Amino acid sequence: MIKVLLFIIAFLLSFLSIGQIKEIPKYQPVDLALHNEIVKMDGIYFDAYNTCDMKTQADLYHEDIEFFHDKGGLATDKQELLKALKENICNKVTRTVIKGSIEVYPIKGYGAIEIGYHKFFNKEEPNAKSIPSKFIMVWKNENDRWKITKVISLH
Repeated sequence: MIKVLLFIIAFLLSFLSIGQIKEIPKYQPVDLALHNEIVKMDGIYFDAYNTCDMKTQADLYHEDIEFFHDKGGLATDKQELLKALKENICNKVTRTVIKGSIEVYPIKGYGAIEIGYHKFFNKEEPNAKSIPSKFIMVWKNENDRWKITKVISLH
């Protein structure tokens, strides 16, 4: 009898806790113009990434860049980061954003945070399956120019 009573209590408690879970709201841009601007900047950056345009990439990275990669660790030296991209990415890897996945949040007095999903395709492993992965980029607006100050790349 005690086992049945404990089961019923556990069942009711789990039922009550499910009722308290709030749904995650669907993303709606707080500032549509900012959202569109950051999506445009993302496109400019990754066009440069995909075509090995190192000048544009260098122009978009802030001098105090912090690039967090779940597999590669933290890079904080802009020139070393650019060198690694040139040696390991150029003409080997391309990136595509998952359409509709980008979220942009304004950061007052600083810029914006971009969160989204993308896929990478390795030209040296053309049959490898590309799995969507999450990324976060922090954009700083300095003198009406957007710069990437932080990247978090998760695979």
